Amino acid sequence: MIQETAPWLSEAEAREVAEQAHAIARAVEQVILGKSDTVRLMIIGLLSGGHLLIEDIPGVGKTTLARAIAKAIGGQFRRIQFTPDLLPADVTGSVIYNQARGAFEFHPGPIFANIVLADEINRATPKTQSALLEAMEERTVSIEGESHPLPQPFLVIATQNNIEMVGTYPLPEAQMDRFFARASLGYPSPEVETQILESRQLDSPLEQLQPVLTPDQLMALQQQTRRLYVSPAVRRYVVDVVNATRRHPKVMLGASPRASIALMLGAQAHALLAGRHYTTPDDVQQMATPVLAHRLMLRSDTTSPTRAESVIREILSQVPVPIGGDAP
Repeated sequence: MIQETAPWLSEAEAREVAEQAHAIARAVEQVILGKSDTVRLMIIGLLSGGHLLIEDIPGVGKTTLARAIAKAIGGQFRRIQFTPDLLPADVTGSVIYNQARGAFEFHPGPIFANIVLADEINRATPKTQSALLEAMEERTVSIEGESHPLPQPFLVIATQNNIEMVGTYPLPEAQMDRFFARASLGYPSPEVETQILESRQLDSPLEQLQPVLTPDQLMALQQQTRRLYVSPAVRRYVVDVVNATRRHPKVMLGASPRASIALMLGAQAHALLAGRHYTTPDDVQQMATPVLAHRLMLRSDTTSPTRAESVIREILSQVPVPIGGDAP
């Protein structure tokens, strides 16, 4: 049980953390124009310490968004272009015999970085996709029976083309469950697209982007975010919403306890960015779709196609909302 006398984040501390988080958002929005909601969701993912999945059609800026976030928070950055011929060892690394030393040596793969951009992750085969499972959950990589810790902080930002695209493989359910949230960009408005053309005519804004945090500062922000107050009523509301996904008639596989944790952390980060030092049921509702929808496996229904987002909205309209008791 969490003691209600725990050292919760004070209002002043929350404002300080929020300002640093907004600084990341402002830096990213110098590159990604007209997508404040998507950038906000990505910052919430950073504060929650969760891996992020950007899904959309090609050419709308998924890779640019991931690169902008990586540059804004500093640290070691690696990009992996996922292709059908990519092997698991190309991601994690491998053990190679060193003839000069007469011994086997471990050569780390590109997964050994603070920020890993897994570009077009669903163009690789399921075997290669699964190479990320241990890294994303345990923050370690096991090679030849030996476990190797990954740098901290460690964050995977994956981009994914729509699964209807040619040459794509659906991500395994276990891997989808390891992504904190799924975001999308969509087409820009004509006005914003005109601004994009103007900003890219002579140079790329991405090249001018400077880090606003160090990796250690990011880890400190993540720890502070977890200290944001969550009342027993809000925690129970999180559990009720997630449990409802497991009982819904249109859902074959509901959200896991890992999803409950992600939803609570997301609600904490959402409250923080909203300028509060405590969570409310509204924070849970705002985060429910991006955190839960991609984790659901729906039953096939050819007569009434249902998207996971609509199931989440239906659940939110049915689960009773707690009243009062939000602040510490």
